[in-house]
Amino acid sequence: MLKTGEKAPEFELTDDQGDTFRLRDHAGQWLLLVFYPGDDTPVCTRQLCEYRDGIEEFEGLGVEVVGISGDDAESHRKFKQKRSLPFRLLSDPDLSVAGKFGCRGMMGMKRGVFLLDADQVCRYAHVESVALFRRSREELVEAIRAAQ
Repeated sequence: MLKTGEKAPEFELTDDQGDTFRLRDHAGQWLLLVFYPGDDTPVCTRQLCEYRDGIEEFEGLGVEVVGISGDDAESHRKFKQKRSLPFRLLSDPDLSVAGKFGCRGMMGMKRGVFLLDADQVCRYAHVESVALFRRSREELVEAIRAAQ
């Protein structure tokens, strides 16, 4: 698992619009990477909608939210449109990126959040041991403020 203080591993994934997202292209900005098991599942929907509802807080702190799951771009597009999600959703179909971050489990993707600073060093990391749990927006905003 990527730990606090470690540099994030480079990766490249396709987003919900079919565009390529390369981590290195986002050097110089803070990112909140949100690994989640699947589009339109109950806990994931609640989690991402909570982050959507607080997007101004994340943006106000200079942090871009990026969701990552094993679902394909079409699934992401439908989910994003249905839930009015204002952030990119990346497809990790073989869970290889999830594995680099410690979010690959026996039953698929584990839920996890990672805050990367402008140098792509991890400033906050949490992987859920039980998929029913999730980090709240308030907890993440507090972690971002503490890291900055």
